[in-house]
Amino acid sequence: MTAPHTADSTDSTEAAESEARPASPRRTFGLAAATALVMGNIIGGGIFALPATVAPYGTVSLLAFVVLSVAAVLLALLFGKLARRSPVTGGLYVYPRDAFGPFAGFLSAWSYWTMCWVSIAALAVAVVGYVDVLIPLHGNHLAEGLVALAALWLPAAANFAGTRWVGAVQIVSTILKFVPLLLVATIGLFFVDADNFGPFNASGDSVPGALAASAALLLYSFLGVESAAVSAGEVDDPERTVGRASILGTLGSALVYILGTVAVFGLVPHDKLVDSGAPFADAVDVITGGHWGGTAIALVAVASIVGCLNGWILMAAQMPYAAARDGLFPAPFAKVGKGGVPGFGVWACVVLGTLLIALNYTAGPDTTFRVLVLITTFTGCVPYLLSAAAQLYWLARGTREQVRPAGLVRDLIVAALSFAFSFWLIAGAGYAAVYQGVLFLFAGIPVYVWLRGRREPADPS
Repeated sequence: MTAPHTADSTDSTEAAESEARPASPRRTFGLAAATALVMGNIIGGGIFALPATVAPYGTVSLLAFVVLSVAAVLLALLFGKLARRSPVTGGLYVYPRDAFGPFAGFLSAWSYWTMCWVSIAALAVAVVGYVDVLIPLHGNHLAEGLVALAALWLPAAANFAGTRWVGAVQIVSTILKFVPLLLVATIGLFFVDADNFGPFNASGDSVPGALAASAALLLYSFLGVESAAVSAGEVDDPERTVGRASILGTLGSALVYILGTVAVFGLVPHDKLVDSGAPFADAVDVITGGHWGGTAIALVAVASIVGCLNGWILMAAQMPYAAARDGLFPAPFAKVGKGGVPGFGVWACVVLGTLLIALNYTAGPDTTFRVLVLITTFTGCVPYLLSAAAQLYWLARGTREQVRPAGLVRDLIVAALSFAFSFWLIAGAGYAAVYQGVLFLFAGIPVYVWLRGRREPADPS
């Protein structure tokens, strides 16, 4: 009869087994592909849909974009440091697990996974406004729902083909969207009309309140800064590449975001921007004096969002894959297909995303996108918060193998500010989003209890 294990010995055994297992059968992402993954996942539906979403707050949201750009760079630095310590797939799950134990790791993985499949549903919904520019849908909810579903399932097919295809699609789609967006963001500045910007604070709330609220919405457009860390098991030389790809991808995305949003605010009158379904297309129409420019940018937007979905579906499969290898997610999530992609994880997130899209077009598409964005803000910030706390934990321990004395102060500042930004963004999401996000988070606890209970040896007494 096997002697009973204590909780501590079980946790340490599982951690040792996790470290002993290889994270992935192969590494297929070089610096270019990893940077494209970060940038492709960041620049998706955000720049195309969110200028209109935050327009009701006024131009204070432009200041929020600058603040978030700084925060995103700090998070990129944080994940680069953490990836040096744990260069394996599922980074934002692995960091809290190593620092605080399996329950913290599970909460981070469950929250991030929830954010992923809710996010892909929101991205698929964002496609509809730009398809409507190309092919008028006339407000037909069935047609809009079918377009959103097509945008979801097409990149899922690329994931089933394998990680090499995912990397290739990310590079191509990132180039296709980054170059024209950068051109529009720079050329558009020459056509800006200051009268179009509208009031600085149009929300009726205080400036700090409007800043926090708009930042909580805009965080959705920066989700993806962690992409290289989550996929570290597929990255060549992850100890160096993850940090570089995270910083390069974040800086490039921030440049396009800030210039592009300023251009949209200055080109489209504020009262029109608030109700715009395709704000970037409206901005290009102002530059060109016709509709052909808006049509062209609508094509770029559709390609951009579909390419972004390609990367996010991979993220949604890899996080539960890492947790499932430790027995903290259902076992099917740990199965990897011939192409190196966890197939069950892809199926799960796409099916759940399909259900959310169906709900969106039956319960009210005018408000659902905003609700989904705010839920992803909460569920996305929880892993950020826990990862920053994990780094603070390792720094507090001060062990030589985990902390370089020369960079101690810098690392403390990065980790502390990352934690503070994450906390601030959770607060800014609002009561409703935090309430709904907590429900999503706590819904995973029975799953953890069941899986953990099945793994613990029975008490012989």
